[in-house]
Order: sequence, then structure tokens, then C-alpha cells
Amino acid sequence: MENAVRDWRGRSYLPGPVPADRTRMFWLSWGAMAAISPLQYGYAGLLARDAAGLTLLAVWIACQAAGALPALHLVRRGRLSVRTSLVAGAALSALGLAAAALGDPGPATLVGYALLGGLGAGLVYGICGEVVSSWHPERPAARVGLITGAFGYGAVPVLVWAGIAPSATSTALLVAAAVAAVVIGAAARHLRLAPALWWPDDVDPRTHALDAARLRVTPDAAKQFGLPQALRTRTLPALALILTCAGAVSVFDVVVVAGTGVWGALALLVALNGASRSVAMRCSELFGRRRVLAAVLGSLAVGQVLLATALQPIAPTAPAGPVPLAASGGDLAGAAGAGGPLVAGGGPLLWLGVVAAGLGGGAFYPLLASLVREFFGVERAGEIHAVVYSAKALAGVAAVGLALAALGDPVTALAVAAVLAALPALATPRLRIPGLPATIPV
Repeated sequence: MENAVRDWRGRSYLPGPVPADRTRMFWLSWGAMAAISPLQYGYAGLLARDAAGLTLLAVWIACQAAGALPALHLVRRGRLSVRTSLVAGAALSALGLAAAALGDPGPATLVGYALLGGLGAGLVYGICGEVVSSWHPERPAARVGLITGAFGYGAVPVLVWAGIAPSATSTALLVAAAVAAVVIGAAARHLRLAPALWWPDDVDPRTHALDAARLRVTPDAAKQFGLPQALRTRTLPALALILTCAGAVSVFDVVVVAGTGVWGALALLVALNGASRSVAMRCSELFGRRRVLAAVLGSLAVGQVLLATALQPIAPTAPAGPVPLAASGGDLAGAAGAGGPLVAGGGPLLWLGVVAAGLGGGAFYPLLASLVREFFGVERAGEIHAVVYSAKALAGVAAVGLALAALGDPVTALAVAAVLAALPALATPRLRIPGLPATIPV
């Protein structure tokens, strides 16, 4: 290939000037990710109050997780433009938030929020991540970790607004719908993929590929895997299983903490869920992806134990203090009034549990994405990660199962959640780079 540069592994690069709007594209992607956050974390904290609401959340998660792979497949092959994808994502995401504002888990919400809103969020999530990683090939994991963090904490303003004024929940979601349409629409005008094999000309790709300090902590893949090759390895299913377990616990925690009525704790949980992602990525560049992932999952498991310990038995009377959700049968926050046996208190253990669960509840997403690049190479990392990320659909189903179990016995549900987080934490250090002999320590 003319003007191509090859490193010691034979990978090709096409160095070129850094576009003047690269920083703007990053921040527009960040804003688009923040704009779709209320669809998941806002709905989980405000409206997933009973079996019907939890089922809608599970359908939304499945559609969001499944929407990224087809979109990336079409965009990478030039059959669908980034602009068209994001315009559709803006319209569908805004529609989903408007449908959620209805507050009635009926057919309109199922179609508008769960199906169409989920597909729209999947489009935005997948395309923004691909755009940012393509324009930052020298540090894709760190940059993508920053924008996925916005997907975590972007819902905090909506949660705080609705927590202060519960009667304004619909208004908050409608405002979020308008913001999503404007912000994602602006991103659609300016975002584009980098040319194939593009590399910033201010960084020598051969020197970067030979950086011994970087390779010791974050080694490169043995070769560039295609999607069919990656599917035949044992590593890809293992990554998908880790995401399924941790993703289920992460969503479940939002529902449980929302059910306590302690809105400061809920806002802190969601904020840490997002902010911890960039911190974890920075730590992984110093200590290695697998070590940090194991620590993150361990923190998530500890959070479940602390939250379970914070649950206090109460008499079956109307709950005191702010109750954000309708106190009806099958409602975690209204469990006391409906004859439920337990409700979480607001003591130190609750806050410690929120901190531990928040630090572990979102950071595993960018860590798994970076492990995909580390294990399978960068050329098809977007498509391979989309397959791993699609396991979030199963995570949504598991999260709903845990939440429904928590309606009757929150302590047992949290104990199960602790096991779901702890088992992947113990297995993560045993992950190996595919294609290397088993005798080589990695």
C-alpha cells in the first residue's frame, strides 16, 4: 500500500495530519453518550418499580445491546453513513424518552421506549465508540472509556431533578428527550470515521509498537483476528460471560438503591458508575487490564454484601421519608406499606455499599472493550466488541430476575448478586491472549 508504514508485527499504518476538529468530535461523542444515559439509568432509577416496568427495562437493554452490531457492520462497509445512523439514533432516543415520560407500562411505552428507544441508544453507543476509537488509535481504550463514562453519569441531572420533585418526573424525561434530539443531532452533523489505517503523524507508529513499558502492561494481540476467528476462541465467550454477570448486577443495583428512597445515594451510585470508567482505564495502563478488571469486579461484589447488610427489618407500615416510586404492591420503595419484609436504611453501610458498587458497576465495560483489542487486535475490534457487548441482553434479563426476587427477599437477591460478581473476579486473572502457546506467561 502506497505510503503505508509497517511495524515489527507487520501491521500497516497510514500516518496523516490530525484534523482540526478531532477534539470537537470527541466532545460531541461524549455529549451524545450522556444524552442517552437517562434511557437506561434514568428509567431504572425512576420507573422500574414493578414487574411491568422491569420487563420494559429488560427489553430496552436487549434492544440497545443488539442494535450496535448491525449498525457497525453496515457503517464499516460503507452501506450506512455515520450521519444517517446518528440522525436515526437521535430521533429514536428522543422518542424513547418521550414514551418513558408517559409513565404507563403499556403498548405505547413498549414500542416507543423499549423497542425503538433501545435501538436508537444502541446506534448512538456503537457509532460514537467507533468514531472516537478510529480517531485515537494510539490510545483508543482511554478515550472510549471517557465517553462511555458519560453514558453512566449523564442521567444524574434527571435523577436529581425527579428526586427533588417527584411530581416532575415526566417533565424531566421530556426535557431529556429534547436535549437528546439536539445533542445527538449536532453530533450527526460533525462525526465521521477516520480513513482506514489512519494514524496521527505526530506519533511514530513503529516506536509506539516497540514501547517496552507499554507492552509489559498492555501487550498487543498475537495477530489481528477476524470476527469468525474470534468466535472460535474460548476467550470471547469468557468475556461475554463476564459482561453478562457484571452487567446484571450493575443494573440491579440501580433498582435496589432507587427503592430505598435515598436519592442522594442513587445519584452517587450512578455518578460513580460513570466516573469510575475513566479512572479504571488510567489504572489499567499502569497495572494491567486483567488486574484492574478483577479489582473492579471484586469491588462490585463487596458492594452487594454491604448493601445486603444495610437492609433493616421494619414494621409493615407506610414508609417514612421521601419515597420516589409509587408505594404499591411489588414496589421496592413501597415494600413496607405493601407488607414487604425489608427496606434499606440510610446509614453508613448503605453509603459504603453504594460507593463500592458504584466504583465496580460501570468500569468493567471499557475494561472489557480494551481487552478485546488486547486479545484480538484493533482491525476488527469494533465488531468483535459488539458481539461481546450483545451479552448485555442476557444481563438485562438476569437483572430483572434479581430485581423481582428482591421484591420478596432483598437480602437473598443481593447475596446472589455478590456471587455473580465474585466468580468473574476470580476467573479474570486466568484469561489468556488467544494464539499464544500456553507455556508463555501473559
